[in-house]
Amino acid sequence: MIKICHLYPELLNLYGDRGNIIAFVRRCQWRGVDVTTREANLGDPVDFSDTDFLFLGGGSDREQDLIAGDIKRRRAELRSAIENGLVVLAICGGYQLLGQYYRTGDGRVIPGLGLLDFYTEAGGKRLLGNVVIEVMLDGALVRVYGFENHSGRTFLGETEPLGKVLAGNGNNGCDGWEGARYKNVFCSYLHGPLLPKNAGLTDHLIALALKRRGLDLPLIPLDDRFEKRACKVLQDRLL
Repeated sequence: MIKICHLYPELLNLYGDRGNIIAFVRRCQWRGVDVTTREANLGDPVDFSDTDFLFLGGGSDREQDLIAGDIKRRRAELRSAIENGLVVLAICGGYQLLGQYYRTGDGRVIPGLGLLDFYTEAGGKRLLGNVVIEVMLDGALVRVYGFENHSGRTFLGETEPLGKVLAGNGNNGCDGWEGARYKNVFCSYLHGPLLPKNAGLTDHLIALALKRRGLDLPLIPLDDRFEKRACKVLQDRLL
């Protein structure tokens, strides 16, 4: 059984981000893989060591302010779980919280967990629109599609990017990179939500979660013609 934790769903759920959990669960169920999902909000106990897939969605500066203190007390346990293979998908505001800090437009600094080497600063103009990036999954380059809507500019240090921008802005609109990646942690600005649009990425996360549970098995193929057609429309429009 895969154990999922949706962290701060009441505060981090912009632009349908909850759909990432739905897509992950459905693609497990269609294969007969048992899953259990729990939600953890401010102050709720979480056992990251007994979690296989952790999801953090997007939120505004206000939500990040509210969460910063609560998530800080979870830092040591979360770091340990990540080093031991916890699969994490962090979107937008959830992505920013894993870095060093986020500096708001009025100069306030919201501290991050410092689990990944990057920082974020507010920009004067929102980066908005459809995005295509190229991501390496299991040794193959895969195109990933989504929608960005963020004013934060994220700059990576030693942390690797999730992918190369083919269309859109990505992390900051300047360096050509989108998202961040460390071990089984996948960070991105792509909403939409991300996973329903990208069956290959969803299945990669499922396979990693199964492996964390001790099940290194090939996934049963699913009929992804609908998803592929939707991505083809975006590809033709943007590229």
